Amino acid sequence: MADYEVVIIGGGAAGLTLAHRMGGVNERRGRPLRTALLEPPPGPHTPPPRTWCFWEAEGGLWDPLLAARWRDLTVLGPDGAEYRSPADPYLYKMLRSTDVAAHVRDRADEHLDQRELYVTGLVDGPDHATVHATAPDGAAVRLRARWVFDSRPPPMPRGGRTTLLQHFRGWFVRAPRDAFDPGAAVLMDLRPPQPRTGVAFGYVLPLSSREALVEYTEFGRSALTTAEYDAALTDHCDRVGLGDVEVTAAEQGVIPMTDAPFPTRTGRRLFRIGTAGGATRPSTGYTFSGVARQTAAVARALAEGRTPVPPVPYRARHLAMDAIMLRALDSGRVAGADFFTRLFAANRLGDVLAFLDGTSRLPGELAMGLTTPLGAMSRTTLDHLWYGLRTRAGGIPGRFREPGRPSPR
Repeated sequence: MADYEVVIIGGGAAGLTLAHRMGGVNERRGRPLRTALLEPPPGPHTPPPRTWCFWEAEGGLWDPLLAARWRDLTVLGPDGAEYRSPADPYLYKMLRSTDVAAHVRDRADEHLDQRELYVTGLVDGPDHATVHATAPDGAAVRLRARWVFDSRPPPMPRGGRTTLLQHFRGWFVRAPRDAFDPGAAVLMDLRPPQPRTGVAFGYVLPLSSREALVEYTEFGRSALTTAEYDAALTDHCDRVGLGDVEVTAAEQGVIPMTDAPFPTRTGRRLFRIGTAGGATRPSTGYTFSGVARQTAAVARALAEGRTPVPPVPYRARHLAMDAIMLRALDSGRVAGADFFTRLFAANRLGDVLAFLDGTSRLPGELAMGLTTPLGAMSRTTLDHLWYGLRTRAGGIPGRFREPGRPSPR
């Protein structure tokens, strides 16, 4: 049995970011915390390479590794109306997961063990947790840790009223001649045919004057087949005037968009981070900025010797607004293309991005709300409040309570 202060399960955005921050934790403490980063051996449980997009100011943690960045962003309405402006004070940024993983491995010190293990179970305890795993040769492994942070995608949590999927497929394309402006990106193109409920859109993220990531995305209840995505992408390439392009790679995925709670603490010594810990913004599917805030808080707590409970990186009012928006989209009460067109057409782009990232202030949010389909959103808000009153007696599902402590209600 090996002993660690910290075990991190999963080498996605959350696991890699927390592992990277452990170097700073050790510098602040003076006494290093022995840490293990556990990832499954290559095989069916290994996620494919992917890109992570997010917006933040210049000078972020991962800026040296960025695959691309854009200051000018465009939103296209269903009628082709163009809304283009700088994203100030933000830049829209793209990272490749392979670059982040390589950087974390290269910068790891002797206090970080990176191990290929398939985790099979977790056992909580008052003084330590035990991680049960299987090595690539089939041998059983047990690791003992003071704190365990699990970033593996969990089953869909209970307690949500509305669950949609953000499902997508993207092509990395190469054009035969200059076709893209590397300094500008199309964040949302709402011209594709729209589903009965939810929303469909494309976007174009240039990597050079001849290369770009072209992606088709839907918010809806079920994903498409690969053939259906490819047909939609072919149509979108024609729509934006690309013509014949060479597809050099593809990425595809599904992100849950739900108002169900994601508890970040599941035991005395067990925590969840990333999407598993509520770092995904329900109304957008963006996760990377939430991961940054969540792991920074965990790192501060570890450095200061406090119990490192990961925070949900969004305010309660923002999660309530997300629940209302998801309900409005899923019910068909609001047309998604109309909702997003109004939002971007009537507000400064930087303010919209701050709202979508959960860092905006209430007065601005109220003003922004007046630019959305007011009648439909008001009816959905009343519906949401009534639903909350009817279900409040059920308590707060999934929240861990330490023995001897009063209920949070």
